[in-house]
Amino acid sequence: MAAGKEIRGKIKSVENTKKITKAMEMVAASKMRKAQERMLAARPYSEKVRNIAAHLGEANLSTCIRSCNCMRMQRKPASLVTTDKGLCGGMNTNVLRVVTNKLRELQDAGVSAETVAVGSKGLAFLNRIGAKVVSQATALGDQPHLEKLIGPVKVLLDQYAEGKLNAVYLSYTKFINTMKQESVVEQLLPLSNEQMQAEKTGASWEYIYEPDAQSVIDDLLVRYVESLVYQAVAENMASEQSARMVAMKAATDNAGNVISELKLVYNKTRQAAITTELSEIVAGAAAV
Repeated sequence: MAAGKEIRGKIKSVENTKKITKAMEMVAASKMRKAQERMLAARPYSEKVRNIAAHLGEANLSTCIRSCNCMRMQRKPASLVTTDKGLCGGMNTNVLRVVTNKLRELQDAGVSAETVAVGSKGLAFLNRIGAKVVSQATALGDQPHLEKLIGPVKVLLDQYAEGKLNAVYLSYTKFINTMKQESVVEQLLPLSNEQMQAEKTGASWEYIYEPDAQSVIDDLLVRYVESLVYQAVAENMASEQSARMVAMKAATDNAGNVISELKLVYNKTRQAAITTELSEIVAGAAAV
């Protein structure tokens, strides 16, 4: 019964794995609800900031938001938002594929691209492909904290304000529902005409600036980037927990199927051994 003992060991090992994946599924389900609540609570603010920026983009005094194409240096940074941990299906793979295509597109156009990594998986990937990483933020935990994102945001804003960059892109995984997440690449700066038309609602707004238009717009630019980066991280965390819950459920179900198959093989092996022993006993009795 050496084969039977080996099969029993495999069954025990897979059962232990099933317990782990089941526990991770339950933990991810609990964290997913909290992450979704944070993400949904942050959406109205980020959407309002987008809307205000779109209306300011149409105003005559807000040329600093949409008219930064006058810069001569062809450099475009891409902010990549990924997870710090794995075991969340193909979520990170999908967003990394989108970023790779975008970087290749910029390279083919003769544009020098710089990157900002949010999340350990994205940082490791960018270092592996030899991309230039100017800033990073890792170990964010289960909740997005703006103070940990201020560094990467400030790097982008400072270089953009100094005229060293002519566009800023943001890539992350957008939460659609529990079963579906979408990898996207959005242009943060400057606002394109398509973005302004999409975000505008109704007629143009009239603004009274205090103390002056430039100060108001500069502060709005900071809040605009901060809110969208924070929202991207919140969306990514909600997508991470959803993807991990689905992946762990699939792993648990697969472990159950493997256990059933191993038990079937074990029973067949045990039955064959018993049949062999009975045959030997009957043959011995007949010989006597």
